[in-house]
Formats: sequence, structure tokens, C-alpha cells
Amino acid sequence: MHYHIVTNMEVLYEDNHIIAVNKNSSEIVQGDKTGDTPLSESVKAYIKEKYNKPGEVFLGVTHRLDRPVSGVVLFARTSKALTRLNEMFRTQAVKKTYWAIVKAAPEQTEARLEHYLVRNEKQNKSYAYDREKPHSKKAALSYRLIGRSDNYSLLEVHLETGRHHQIRCQLAKIGCPIKGDLKYGFPRSNPNGGISLHARSIEFVHPVSKQAITIVAPTPEDEKLWAILSPER
Repeated sequence: MHYHIVTNMEVLYEDNHIIAVNKNSSEIVQGDKTGDTPLSESVKAYIKEKYNKPGEVFLGVTHRLDRPVSGVVLFARTSKALTRLNEMFRTQAVKKTYWAIVKAAPEQTEARLEHYLVRNEKQNKSYAYDREKPHSKKAALSYRLIGRSDNYSLLEVHLETGRHHQIRCQLAKIGCPIKGDLKYGFPRSNPNGGISLHARSIEFVHPVSKQAITIVAPTPEDEKLWAILSPER
């Protein structure tokens, strides 16, 4: 199978063990039933070409972003890094920060949200409840308001748990659906088909060198609101 390189791929960080790229809102991280070229294969092609590597390139997927979401995605370039990163994500030793443009300003400028999410596989959607329900999973995040205009607010979000569509679902539950997210109650789609949720940064201890690493992903250029609302680009 031949994959072409995504020429506009933005590499945010790379060394012998890890590579991080800035995902566009239209890309899938791993292969799925659509058959579209996943980001993982584009990164493999980039490594193969850049380092002139013979044979199959090793690349481990350590976490995923929903297709309509943009931002930083971290991959492992060695099996040692993959094993350690998988454990770090599992134990929440990786700090992920998201930015979300929402329709309404939340009642509180800063808060911690705790809900019980029930996932509906058929609809590929999660529902948030204030109390525990059968088959529900506890979801927690904290947010703070970091920018606003007349019609929109920019929230910085920190996840405590990693549930299906968690940020989208929990923010919609408090009356702040994410811009462009029709599935969770925003009235209009974004022109690019994505939603205004961006994985802004990722902080972790390097799985091999043990250095503290922070990787920041610039916000998408095709959405002018990011620049208007952002405290910094």
C-alpha cells in the first residue's frame, strides 16, 4: 500500500524516540472504516523519507483525538517509548490542555465539572448525567475562561478522565456547546467541517531521557476566531 506524504504536516517536536504533530480537524489519527489515509501513516511516510529508512517504519499510537478536533498528537518511534508512554497515559502522568470556543459564556469563569457519561454506540454520542446511571462512567474536567468576544468564549480545559467525547459532552451539558459541534447542540457547522476544539498542549516527562517536555500546537489558521479570542497564539 502506498501512502503519500501530507506535505503541509506540521511537526511540532521530534527525536529518536518520539514525534509530535499538529493534527488538522479533518484527519483521522488511526485507520478506520472510511479508508482515508490516517495521520499515523502520513507520519510514517515522513519519517521514512526524511531519514531514508529501509523497510517498515515503526510508529506507535499513544492516544487519539476525535476526527473533528485539531491539535497536538504524540506518537512513539520506538517500542520502548511506546510501552512507557502507554503507561503514562494510563496513569494520567501526561498533562493535556485543550482550548474550546463555545457559544455562550459559562455561568462561572472557572469550575470543575463532574458528570456520569453514558455512551451510545449506535449514535456515536455520549450523554451526561448529574447522577450515576447504569453503564455510566464518571467524567471530570476543569475549565477556565481565557478569552471572550460578543458572541463567543474561549475556555481552557484540563481533563481528569479520558471518556468518549468528554469535553464536547460536558460543556454542552452546562449550556456551552463547542462551535461547529452539531452533534452536541451547536446550531451551525464550521466551514471546514471540524469543531472548534483544539488540543493546545501536552506536558510529560520524556519516556527515555527523563527530561520535562512541553509541546504546544498553534491554533488553526482557517478559523479567525482563535486569533481574536486567544490570549496568545
